[in-house]
Amino acid sequence: MEHDFVDQADVWAGISRFEQFQADLGISRKVLTERLNHLVDAGVLGRRPYDRRPRYEYVLTEKGTELVDLLMVMTRWGDKWLAGEAGPPVLYRHHACGEISSVDLRCAHCGEPMHAHDVDALDGPGSAG
Repeated sequence: MEHDFVDQADVWAGISRFEQFQADLGISRKVLTERLNHLVDAGVLGRRPYDRRPRYEYVLTEKGTELVDLLMVMTRWGDKWLAGEAGPPVLYRHHACGEISSVDLRCAHCGEPMHAHDVDALDGPGSAG
C-alpha cells in the first residue's frame, strides 16, 4: 500500500534507511528529506551513522517509542471498528507471555482498564483555568 507520509511505526517495524523509506513511500527525495528532518527536529527520530559518506539510519527516540504506543492504541480502535470480516491487518505478539494480544489503556496506579467513562478530567498544573 502506497502512502505519502513517514510513519514512526515503519521505523519500529524495521525500516530505518532513507532508501527503504523512499521505496516504501514512493515520494520524492526532497519531500522525504523534509519529513525525516521534521521528525528528527521534533525529537521523534534520531539519526545514527552507518557508513563514512555520511549516511544515516533513523531510530526511534524515547519520544518516538511513546508515540508508537499511542498509534498501537489507535490501531486497536481501527481493528475493532474498521477491519471488517477479514480481521486486523497486523497482530501483536507480547514478548513477556508470547501470546497474540491487543493494546489496552490501563491505569498507571492500579492497573485496571481505563477508558473515557472511567475518568474525570481535572485542571492540571499547566491549565490556564
